[in-house]
Amino acid sequence: MDKQRLTLGVLALLPLAVACGTETAGGGPAGTGSSSVTAARTGVTGVHWNVDSLTVDGRTTRTPAGAYLRIGRDGTVGGNLGCNGFGSTATLKDDRVGFGDVRMTEMACGKTPMAFERSLARVVARDTFNAAVKGDKLTLTSGDGDRIGLTREADAPLRGTKWTITSVGSGDVARSLPAGAVAFFVLDERQDALSGRLGCNNVSAKATVRDGHITLGAPRTTRMVCDASLMETERALLRLFDGTVSYVLDHRSLALTSTNGTRVTALADK
Repeated sequence: MDKQRLTLGVLALLPLAVACGTETAGGGPAGTGSSSVTAARTGVTGVHWNVDSLTVDGRTTRTPAGAYLRIGRDGTVGGNLGCNGFGSTATLKDDRVGFGDVRMTEMACGKTPMAFERSLARVVARDTFNAAVKGDKLTLTSGDGDRIGLTREADAPLRGTKWTITSVGSGDVARSLPAGAVAFFVLDERQDALSGRLGCNNVSAKATVRDGHITLGAPRTTRMVCDASLMETERALLRLFDGTVSYVLDHRSLALTSTNGTRVTALADK
């Protein structure tokens, strides 16, 4: 129970840290800087920020691997502590920020993540931070001098990335790929072309990217026969081709939606 309360406190702070980047920021304590920047100018919203460090009472602690923060332009907030993920909402007014209910996972963490969460929980009472952006760095500083250091991580490029398909469906129904399915695609960086694998067979096609859409030509595939589940996945994926799909790229995830209602999600290979 103590762990759950502690994690909830940490998760409440993490959205705050990101949203504070949407406040007016300066060089000193919150609201006192003479050279200010806003989130609209710095691009704090809609950015994947890796959490690098936490400084409390002059002592700096490195964060667990995988900790990150992100606040959407629509006010949705999400992230990960390196163990537990979270979601919330952010509301900004003047130089202050408020948050809605926090939703979180409850996985067990090791001693190091828990020690970091305890330190971070001590900063939770800070209701205002100074947000200073320099290059790809964001520093959030409380009035008492406690700091959270973050680094911008660029989105995976649409072209040249190997996108591994994680789900396929139609309308609001999506399903994970069956065991043994190998499905991915790459959009060529120099040519209007796509190549990949559909779960069983290899595929290639013309692919033109423009204005948030990808126009795919007729697919050319190999002709292997696999298990029924793999062939069913392949038939579903083939519905993306010979038409136009819209795409949404969010850091290292990609969502595709075709005009016939086929929906596909994919993750960038590391």
